[in-house]
Amino acid sequence: MSHNTPLSPRPLHHLSDVQRRVLTIRQLREHGVTASVAAERSRAGGPWQQILPGVHLLHPGPATSEERLLAALLYTASRGQSADGSAPGDGEPHGEAMITGLAALAMHHFSSAPPLASLDRIDVLVPRTRRLRATGFVRFVRAGTLPGPQYVAGVPTAPVARALADAVARLTDDAVLVRRLLTEAVRHGHCEATAVVAELNSARLLSRPHVVDAVDALLAEGRAIAEGRLYDMIRGNHLPEPLWNVELRLPGGPALGGVDAYWREQAVAVEIDTRAPRQDEEVWRGGFGRKREHLERLGITVVRVTPKKLRETPEEQAAVVRTALIAAADRDPASYVVVLPR
Repeated sequence: MSHNTPLSPRPLHHLSDVQRRVLTIRQLREHGVTASVAAERSRAGGPWQQILPGVHLLHPGPATSEERLLAALLYTASRGQSADGSAPGDGEPHGEAMITGLAALAMHHFSSAPPLASLDRIDVLVPRTRRLRATGFVRFVRAGTLPGPQYVAGVPTAPVARALADAVARLTDDAVLVRRLLTEAVRHGHCEATAVVAELNSARLLSRPHVVDAVDALLAEGRAIAEGRLYDMIRGNHLPEPLWNVELRLPGGPALGGVDAYWREQAVAVEIDTRAPRQDEEVWRGGFGRKREHLERLGITVVRVTPKKLRETPEEQAAVVRTALIAAADRDPASYVVVLPR
């Protein structure tokens, strides 16, 4: 029997091409192949090979990148139990596991990530309770709470921000690659800078000097991109031209803070909110929140927009600004403030 010969009693036509080439011992048994037969065919020089413990590749020669990814997930799903004794998985064929780290970034088409075929290790994100040991080309990353996977070419893959954090955790001495990966994530629209910083903070990576340097550049990049989207939103939706990037002051008094756009006649300000998700609420109230409350006591309407909303729903954000401009006609006049370039 060759590696292309259908197995009985259950044929393989219900599986994809790559799934037909990578099967666990349990799957082989379901198709009528015993463990001893699988072991015989996987001997040196045989038509099959054992690519990972309990996972067989049904052809000779090197595994493709797709086959390695599938093998890593099948191995993870087939091994061990949770600490509470329950079986892994939640009904999905690969359980809760997903590809993360550099392999996931390659799946997300990062040009700065090494190609899948060149990676010696594939990182798999699993619950912290799973009892698993790294083996072969599979390495595990554990987390108390797993994000929802994104399916890339049918493969469960960690979201970009989480995959970045897991990749950076391994890149302890490659500052250049760290900076390239973080910059590409924001510049090419894979995710927002604040989401990346939140994941790096959760992974306790912000104490590393080369990561801090990369994050500073990342936040500057994210702010510049968000400002560009704000310009496009306002001009693309035919809103009145505001004063851009100005500082507001009381006459003869202290500064009230800077805003990204300001309509003097309507006393409406737009501020890009670049706080990281889940940032301490007291930090917010002590800074951004206090400034907003002060401006609104003076009769100035403050519209907050996030980089994510500017990217995903610019028309909706433009509608919010337009409503605030129209509503200004029905409000009492705002206190006079001095407007200075920022």
